[in-house]
Amino acid sequence: MKYRKKPVVIEAIQMTEQIKQHKSEWPEWLHAAWNKDSAEVGAFYCISNVYVISTPEGSMVVSTNDWIIQCIKGELYPCEPDIFERTYEPVVG
Repeated sequence: MKYRKKPVVIEAIQMTEQIKQHKSEWPEWLHAAWNKDSAEVGAFYCISNVYVISTPEGSMVVSTNDWIIQCIKGELYPCEPDIFERTYEPVVG
């Protein structure tokens, strides 16, 4: 039997060098993650110039140009640009 993934709307921001430097351009949910303790699931933090997200599966590195996705339960994950492009499209309206 085959199954299709239900359409889900997510929020995301691409972590470019410019976005890293201009936190004022971050969405509120990313600011909230930045203010969490690094040991807390859902935290977004930086160690030695490496950006990291604490996910339910463990810590994941966010590379330059990766997308940070906020999923339907509010959890955050990094996503490589090519995978993001194949998986998501902009929502109009």
